[in-house]
Amino acid sequence: MINLQVRSENGDIVSSGSCGLEWTESLGRIDADEFPFLGSLLPYADTMFNSRQTERLRREIAHQSVRELLGPDTVAEIERLCLQVEEGSHLYLWFLGD
Repeated sequence: MINLQVRSENGDIVSSGSCGLEWTESLGRIDADEFPFLGSLLPYADTMFNSRQTERLRREIAHQSVRELLGPDTVAEIERLCLQVEEGSHLYLWFLGD
């Protein structure tokens, strides 16, 4: 399970996602050329995105194939946290692998 958090630049947790991103075989095979941000996620490592990167991540999860793969609750959660990062100052979206 990959959990999501918004953190400040000094590492303080600003908010946490209520649902995690289930690592599935299909997610592991996502085309990293077509979806470079989703394709960079790893099940056992942490990945951090800044506000410019979260804008691109939101465009990736807007694709119907990705929405079906992740499910509506997970997509909504990622969108909500991305927007929080984009609207804040010095915030980052973290995907926390097991």
